[in-house]
Amino acid sequence: MKNTFELPDLEAVTDLQSYLQRAKRLDPDGMVRLRAFGEVLAAYVAPIFAGSLMDSGPTVLGLRTMQLASPGEVDAVVPISAVLDRLAKLALPGLDSRDKLIVELPAPERASWAGIAPPRAGWEHSGVILEQTLTQIAKDGIEEVKNTLPESVGGPIAARIRGEIWGRGIASEPRIPTGAAFAIAGLGFLTEGESVEIYSADGWVRLSAEHGHVLAKVARRL
Repeated sequence: MKNTFELPDLEAVTDLQSYLQRAKRLDPDGMVRLRAFGEVLAAYVAPIFAGSLMDSGPTVLGLRTMQLASPGEVDAVVPISAVLDRLAKLALPGLDSRDKLIVELPAPERASWAGIAPPRAGWEHSGVILEQTLTQIAKDGIEEVKNTLPESVGGPIAARIRGEIWGRGIASEPRIPTGAAFAIAGLGFLTEGESVEIYSADGWVRLSAEHGHVLAKVARRL
Protein backbone atom coordinates (compact mmCIF):
# COMPACT_ATOMS: atom_id res chain seq x y z
CA MET A 1 0.00 0.00 0.00
CA LYS A 2 1.13 3.55 -0.72
CA ASN A 3 0.95 6.36 1.82
CA THR A 4 0.15 9.11 -0.69
CA PHE A 5 -2.76 10.21 -2.84
CA GLU A 6 -3.19 13.05 -5.31
CA LEU A 7 -6.14 15.43 -5.36
CA PRO A 8 -7.21 16.99 -8.67
CA ASP A 9 -7.56 20.66 -7.67
CA LEU A 10 -7.79 23.16 -4.83
CA GLU A 11 -11.56 22.72 -4.70
CA ALA A 12 -11.03 19.08 -3.73
CA VAL A 13 -8.49 20.14 -1.09
CA THR A 14 -10.98 22.58 0.43
CA ASP A 15 -13.77 20.02 0.27
CA LEU A 16 -11.75 17.41 2.19
CA GLN A 17 -10.59 20.08 4.64
CA SER A 18 -14.17 21.15 5.43
CA TYR A 19 -15.31 17.58 5.99
CA LEU A 20 -12.43 16.72 8.31
CA GLN A 21 -12.75 19.99 10.23
CA ARG A 22 -16.37 19.14 11.01
CA ALA A 23 -15.39 15.62 12.02
CA LYS A 24 -12.70 17.01 14.33
CA ARG A 25 -15.22 19.30 16.02
CA LEU A 26 -17.35 16.24 16.82
CA ASP A 27 -14.31 14.28 18.05
CA PRO A 28 -11.23 16.47 18.72
CA ASP A 29 -8.92 13.44 18.93
CA GLY A 30 -10.60 11.66 16.02
CA MET A 31 -9.12 9.42 13.37
CA VAL A 32 -9.93 9.06 9.68
CA ARG A 33 -9.68 5.92 7.58
CA LEU A 34 -8.63 6.74 4.02
CA ARG A 35 -9.18 4.07 1.38
CA ALA A 36 -8.51 4.19 -2.34
CA PHE A 37 -8.28 1.37 -4.85
CA GLY A 38 -8.54 3.26 -8.10
CA GLU A 39 -9.61 6.81 -8.80
CA VAL A 40 -11.99 7.33 -5.87
CA LEU A 41 -10.94 8.18 -2.30
CA ALA A 42 -13.24 7.12 0.54
CA ALA A 43 -12.78 8.97 3.83
CA TYR A 44 -14.43 7.33 6.87
CA VAL A 45 -14.78 9.02 10.27
CA ALA A 46 -16.59 7.93 13.44
CA PRO A 47 -18.29 10.78 15.33
CA ILE A 48 -19.84 8.19 17.68
CA PHE A 49 -18.26 4.83 18.41
CA ALA A 50 -18.29 2.12 21.05
CA GLY A 51 -15.03 1.69 22.88
CA SER A 52 -14.32 5.34 23.69
CA LEU A 53 -16.93 7.58 25.27
CA MET A 54 -19.72 5.40 23.94
CA ASP A 55 -19.13 1.90 25.37
CA SER A 56 -22.85 1.15 25.57
CA GLY A 57 -23.82 3.02 22.43
CA PRO A 58 -23.71 2.60 18.68
CA THR A 59 -20.91 3.07 16.22
CA VAL A 60 -21.88 5.63 13.60
CA LEU A 61 -19.61 6.18 10.61
CA GLY A 62 -19.47 9.13 8.25
CA LEU A 63 -18.37 8.59 4.65
CA ARG A 64 -17.34 11.16 2.06
CA THR A 65 -15.98 10.16 -1.33
CA MET A 66 -14.07 12.20 -3.87
CA GLN A 67 -12.31 11.82 -7.19
CA LEU A 68 -8.53 11.52 -7.26
CA ALA A 69 -6.25 13.05 -9.87
CA SER A 70 -4.68 9.64 -10.53
CA PRO A 71 -5.38 6.07 -9.40
CA GLY A 72 -4.38 5.43 -5.80
CA GLU A 73 -3.85 2.44 -3.53
CA VAL A 74 -4.28 3.54 0.07
CA ASP A 75 -5.77 2.01 3.21
CA ALA A 76 -4.64 3.82 6.34
CA VAL A 77 -6.06 5.01 9.66
CA VAL A 78 -4.43 8.30 10.68
CA PRO A 79 -5.23 11.26 12.97
CA ILE A 80 -7.59 13.80 11.44
CA SER A 81 -5.35 16.60 12.73
CA ALA A 82 -2.36 15.23 10.77
CA VAL A 83 -4.28 15.17 7.50
CA LEU A 84 -5.58 18.70 8.12
CA ASP A 85 -2.02 19.92 8.64
CA ARG A 86 -1.01 18.50 5.28
CA LEU A 87 -4.05 19.90 3.48
CA ALA A 88 -3.38 23.34 4.95
CA LYS A 89 0.07 23.38 3.30
CA LEU A 90 -1.47 22.52 -0.07
CA ALA A 91 -3.96 25.37 0.27
CA LEU A 92 -1.38 28.09 1.00
CA PRO A 93 -1.81 31.31 -1.06
CA GLY A 94 0.46 31.53 -4.05
CA LEU A 95 0.54 27.83 -4.80
CA ASP A 96 1.10 27.25 -8.51
CA SER A 97 -1.99 25.64 -10.02
CA ARG A 98 0.33 23.39 -12.04
CA ASP A 99 1.81 21.85 -8.88
CA LYS A 100 0.65 18.36 -8.01
CA LEU A 101 -1.59 18.26 -4.95
CA ILE A 102 -0.12 15.18 -3.29
CA VAL A 103 -1.03 14.32 0.31
CA GLU A 104 1.63 12.27 2.09
CA LEU A 105 0.16 10.46 5.10
CA PRO A 106 1.87 9.82 8.44
CA ALA A 107 2.48 6.31 9.76
CA PRO A 108 -0.82 4.42 10.19
CA GLU A 109 -2.29 4.09 13.66
CA ARG A 110 -5.10 2.02 15.18
CA ALA A 111 -8.73 2.88 15.91
CA SER A 112 -11.18 0.48 17.53
CA TRP A 113 -13.93 1.37 15.07
CA ALA A 114 -11.80 0.89 11.94
CA GLY A 115 -12.28 -2.87 12.05
CA ILE A 116 -16.06 -2.52 11.79
CA ALA A 117 -16.90 -3.13 8.16
CA PRO A 118 -20.33 -2.16 6.79
CA PRO A 119 -21.49 -4.28 3.84
CA ARG A 120 -20.04 -3.24 0.49
CA ALA A 121 -22.96 -4.68 -1.48
CA GLY A 122 -26.55 -5.78 -1.02
CA TRP A 123 -27.95 -2.39 -0.02
CA GLU A 124 -31.67 -2.02 -0.67
CA HIS A 125 -33.59 1.23 -0.73
CA SER A 126 -36.00 1.28 2.22
CA GLY A 127 -37.43 4.80 2.41
CA VAL A 128 -36.67 8.49 2.77
CA ILE A 129 -36.50 10.88 5.68
CA LEU A 130 -36.65 14.66 5.48
CA GLU A 131 -33.69 16.88 6.28
CA GLN A 132 -35.85 18.91 8.66
CA THR A 133 -36.64 15.77 10.65
CA LEU A 134 -32.99 14.74 10.97
CA THR A 135 -31.90 18.27 11.91
CA GLN A 136 -34.53 18.48 14.66
CA ILE A 137 -33.67 15.02 16.02
CA ALA A 138 -30.01 16.03 16.21
CA LYS A 139 -30.87 19.26 18.05
CA ASP A 140 -33.19 17.45 20.46
CA GLY A 141 -30.53 14.81 21.16
CA ILE A 142 -27.86 17.40 21.90
CA GLU A 143 -30.24 19.19 24.27
CA GLU A 144 -31.16 15.91 25.98
CA VAL A 145 -27.52 15.02 26.52
CA LYS A 146 -26.89 18.49 27.95
CA ASN A 147 -29.88 18.34 30.30
CA THR A 148 -29.38 14.73 31.39
CA LEU A 149 -25.70 14.81 32.33
CA PRO A 150 -25.07 16.17 35.84
CA GLU A 151 -22.06 18.46 36.05
CA SER A 152 -20.19 16.11 38.39
CA VAL A 153 -20.95 12.87 36.57
CA GLY A 154 -18.01 10.52 35.99
CA GLY A 155 -16.75 9.23 32.64
CA PRO A 156 -18.35 5.74 32.64
CA ILE A 157 -21.75 7.10 33.68
CA ALA A 158 -21.57 9.88 31.11
CA ALA A 159 -20.65 7.33 28.43
CA ARG A 160 -23.63 5.16 29.35
CA ILE A 161 -26.05 8.10 29.23
CA ARG A 162 -24.73 9.31 25.85
CA GLY A 163 -24.84 5.77 24.53
CA GLU A 164 -28.47 5.35 25.56
CA ILE A 165 -29.51 8.61 23.93
CA TRP A 166 -27.58 8.21 20.66
CA GLY A 167 -28.33 4.49 20.42
CA ARG A 168 -32.09 4.90 20.67
CA GLY A 169 -34.08 4.40 17.48
CA ILE A 170 -35.77 7.34 15.78
CA ALA A 171 -39.50 7.24 16.49
CA SER A 172 -40.60 7.44 12.84
CA GLU A 173 -37.78 5.13 11.63
CA PRO A 174 -36.90 2.84 14.56
CA ARG A 175 -34.12 1.11 12.61
CA ILE A 176 -32.09 4.33 12.55
CA PRO A 177 -30.22 5.28 15.74
CA THR A 178 -30.59 8.87 16.89
CA GLY A 179 -26.80 9.15 16.63
CA ALA A 180 -27.06 8.85 12.85
CA ALA A 181 -29.07 12.09 12.76
CA PHE A 182 -26.45 13.74 14.97
CA ALA A 183 -23.65 12.61 12.66
CA ILE A 184 -25.25 13.51 9.33
CA ALA A 185 -26.11 16.99 10.63
CA GLY A 186 -22.80 17.57 12.40
CA LEU A 187 -20.71 16.49 9.41
CA GLY A 188 -22.47 19.03 7.18
CA PHE A 189 -23.97 16.47 4.80
CA LEU A 190 -27.49 17.91 4.78
CA THR A 191 -28.92 20.40 2.31
CA GLU A 192 -31.92 22.42 3.44
CA GLY A 193 -35.20 20.80 2.41
CA GLU A 194 -33.72 17.66 0.85
CA SER A 195 -35.10 14.14 1.18
CA VAL A 196 -32.42 11.80 2.51
CA GLU A 197 -32.44 8.27 1.12
CA ILE A 198 -32.49 5.30 3.52
CA TYR A 199 -30.84 2.00 2.60
CA SER A 200 -30.63 -1.28 4.55
CA ALA A 201 -28.28 -4.27 4.35
CA ASP A 202 -27.49 -7.12 6.73
CA GLY A 203 -28.34 -5.36 10.01
CA TRP A 204 -27.04 -1.96 8.90
CA VAL A 205 -28.72 1.25 7.81
CA ARG A 206 -27.30 3.98 5.58
CA LEU A 207 -28.46 7.56 5.22
CA SER A 208 -27.39 8.99 1.87
CA ALA A 209 -27.57 12.76 1.50
CA GLU A 210 -26.33 15.08 -1.22
CA HIS A 211 -22.95 15.63 0.42
CA GLY A 212 -22.19 12.31 2.09
CA HIS A 213 -23.33 9.14 3.81
CA VAL A 214 -23.78 7.93 7.38
CA LEU A 215 -23.71 4.21 8.21
CA ALA A 216 -24.77 2.56 11.46
CA LYS A 217 -25.89 -0.76 12.88
CA VAL A 218 -29.68 -1.03 13.13
CA ALA A 219 -30.94 0.46 16.43
CA ARG A 220 -31.96 -2.10 19.06
CA ARG A 221 -34.36 -0.04 21.12
CA LEU A 222 -36.73 2.93 20.98
